[in-house]
This record gives sequence, structure tokens and C-alpha cells, in this order.
Amino acid sequence: MIDVIVAGAGPTGLMLAGELRLHGVRVVVLEKEAVPAGQSRALGLHARSVEVLDQRGLLEPFLAIGQRFAVGGFFAGIDKPWPERLNTAHSYVLGIPQAVTERLLAEHAIEAGAEIRRGNELVGVSQDEDGVTVGLADGTRLRSRWLVGCDGGRSTVRKLLGVGFPGEPTRVETLLAEVEVAVAPQELAAVVAEVRRTHKRFGTMPLGDGVYRLIVPADGVAEDRTVPPTLEQVKERTRAIAGTDFGVHSPRWLSRFGDATRLAERYRVGRVLLAGDAAHIHPPTGGQGLNLGLQDAFNLGWKLAAEINGWAPDGLLDSYHGERHPVAADVLDNTRAQTQLLEAEPGPRAVRRLLAELMDFEEVNRYLIEKISAISVRYDIGEGEGPGQGQGQGQELLGRRMRDLKLERGRLYELTHGGRGLLLDRTGRLSVAGWEDRVDHVFDAAGELDVPAALLRPDGHVVWVGDDQRELLGRLPKWFGAAAR
Repeated sequence: MIDVIVAGAGPTGLMLAGELRLHGVRVVVLEKEAVPAGQSRALGLHARSVEVLDQRGLLEPFLAIGQRFAVGGFFAGIDKPWPERLNTAHSYVLGIPQAVTERLLAEHAIEAGAEIRRGNELVGVSQDEDGVTVGLADGTRLRSRWLVGCDGGRSTVRKLLGVGFPGEPTRVETLLAEVEVAVAPQELAAVVAEVRRTHKRFGTMPLGDGVYRLIVPADGVAEDRTVPPTLEQVKERTRAIAGTDFGVHSPRWLSRFGDATRLAERYRVGRVLLAGDAAHIHPPTGGQGLNLGLQDAFNLGWKLAAEINGWAPDGLLDSYHGERHPVAADVLDNTRAQTQLLEAEPGPRAVRRLLAELMDFEEVNRYLIEKISAISVRYDIGEGEGPGQGQGQGQELLGRRMRDLKLERGRLYELTHGGRGLLLDRTGRLSVAGWEDRVDHVFDAAGELDVPAALLRPDGHVVWVGDDQRELLGRLPKWFGAAAR
């Protein structure tokens, strides 16, 4: 029997499939499109997503293809220097097209043993105490123990579940085109710089081989937003805003996006869960959408695998909603704020000037970029955040992901490729006896860790610090279930 059906072979679904296969879970990914689209709405990975790939040993092929950027402008396009002292070993944005990210994640998932079935559209879902039945458009039915909807903002899974998706509809629309231009790069850059003094939602980006991504505000909102704009519509709007259409021609891709902002009321209904855009949509300001989905999958994968493999403690799977729903709500809020800052009216422009002044303070600049890059995320791990669970630096670590550290035996992230828990121990006096099948114990006396010991979940978040074996034995069952006999 299939353990998990994943609906959607986008970055979220493919990342989740790979995570589940780490733990021997049988996964089938259903994708309604017969072949990958090849288009790339997202063009980069933020620091936390780069860390996630590094934690699983997947980063090298991404680095070989992508380009590292440590430049400002990621918060509402406000041009400030890249902040110093970011709390990460990957202090950059990795420029890489979404289509390439999907290809690399698909290759990894297949190599790990996941099955990807393209041209299979999910149209029905029913569930009972033992599993989920999925109906496909061709009339066939599949049975699995669990289903995860990673099928995008118009998620069929979410709609069939009847999960509420409250928020705001699209009020402002933007046209997106990948085209060639008939003007010199210097002329294009000069015109764009002048237009962007007042129209922050307008811009271009070179994609190589003479192709540019053109982003231009639309005139209103289309009645049917699934229909892409025409090249003539793109040229007309470009002329209206820039005074020229740059002679754009030979379109490779034309699309539109809005500023709709919505968050699913629940991430779990029985044996069905939601992740990625199926659970949340927001404007692309700051480039957070794909990254948010990858990080959903990273949080969910090990928890769902633990449930399937029989060792999950009570409440572990439900902590997926408890941890990721607030993170998405925060992303929705910061994209709402950024969208307002991009408007051309005097009020938003005044607020933008004020924020630009505040970002001259290094602490403010760093705070906003850590928010965009998700390295500042801290989960509420419950009683573990109490005063009895470590002091000072140790207390501050609880709930946060551990950055990559240099250890006696290499790097911390090199020890996390298997997706297991990890006790990083400087004392040599602690033990994970009874949990060795789920938690690795690494003694490291001379590394960069500045607390006696830290217990990390499979996603790298810290759930205990200290040096007391009895305290450790109180934390292990909460995250890793009962000890093996």
C-alpha cells in the first residue's frame, strides 16, 4: 500500500517526497501536467532554503548552477547594502530558476525511491480511519495511508476538504513577460532607473541569451486571471509607464500575478495535510513563496514519517500546523507591508523614505533580511522554553535552527544528511540509549558549540540545551517518542 500520496510535483511536493524517502516511506507524487512546465516564476533561494539543502547533502548541484548574490534590495526593493553578521554560513541569495530547482529536486526524489506520475489529475478525495482514497480524472482510484496537497494556490485538495482560505483577493495585478528587447542594455537600464524613481513595481531583469524578464503594472485586474496577457498588452502597458516598449519581441513566456493574500485555516484534516501554496498565497515581493513551501516540507516530512513508522509522540504531527501556520502568517504580513511600500501614492512613498532611513541602522537592515530569508524563525517548543531549560545563550537557542558549525569531525550539517535527530555533546557524559534508532550522539569537545550539549530535531531546530541527563531524558520522548525496549 502507498504510504503517502503527494499531490503536486512543484518544489514543495518534490522536497517532501525526498524527505519522506529518507525514512523509508513509500511515496507517490501525482502531477496533473504531463511534462514539467519549464517556466520559472521564482528565481532564487534564500539563506534558510540553502541551509535546508545543505542539511540533506543536496546543495552542491544547486551551487554549481546558481549564482550567489549578496546585494541589497530584497525588502520592498529598498537599496541598502547586504547586512553584515547574518547568523548563517550561507549569507547570500542563490539565484537559480524555479524550473532548475524542480528538476534537481525531482532527480533527488526519484533517486531516493519516490515515484512521480505525471499526467495524473486528482479530482476526488475521501478518507476514513485507515486511509485516503484519491480519485483521478481518468476514473482510476488510488488508496494511501496519507495525502498531502502541494497543488498550488488553486489547490483542488484544499477545496475538496472544504478548508477555509480567508484573506484578501487580488486588488493590484502585474504583468510578467520573458522577452527579447531591441535596445542596448545601457539604454534599457537608464530608462528603467528613471521609471523606478516613482514606479517601484516596474522593472527588468536579464536572464541571459538576450532575454529579459519584464515586470510591469497592469491596468486593472483581468476577469479571468488564468488567461495570460498578450504581447501587445504588455507593450501597451510598458509604453504607458515608461514611454517606450523597448521594442520587446519573441516572447518566451507571458503571465500575470496579483496581490491576493490568503492563509488556510487548517493545515490538517484527518489524514490529509496541506503545504506550500496550497496552504498560503501572497504577493511575490521579497521572493519568499517558493522558499516558504520548501521549508513547510522540511518541517512536515520527518513528522509524517515518524507517524507512519510508529514512533511519533502524541501531538508531533499536529505541531506542523502549530509551527508553520504562524510563520506563514508573518510572511503574509511582511508582503502586505512591502506591497504598500511599492505604491506610487505620496503616503506610501513617505513611509518608504522613512524606512529607508531606518535601514541605515545595521540592526534594522539585518532584522528585515533575516525575516525575508527565514533564518530568524523560532518555533514555540512549549515547556522547553521555560527558565529551567538552559540559561543565556542556551535559552536563546531553543526553538531556533542551529546554524552550520565547525566541529572536530567536519561540519554540523554534514552530520544531518540522514534526517535523524542529533545530540551534539561537549560533556561526554550524556547518553541517548533507547533512542539510538532515531537520534545520533556526537561527542565534540573542541567545536564552535558554546553550550554543554544541544538536542536537535531532524530539521535542525534546537529542543534542549544543558548538561543534565535527567533533563535530557525528559525531552527525548517529547520529540522522538518512547524509548525502544
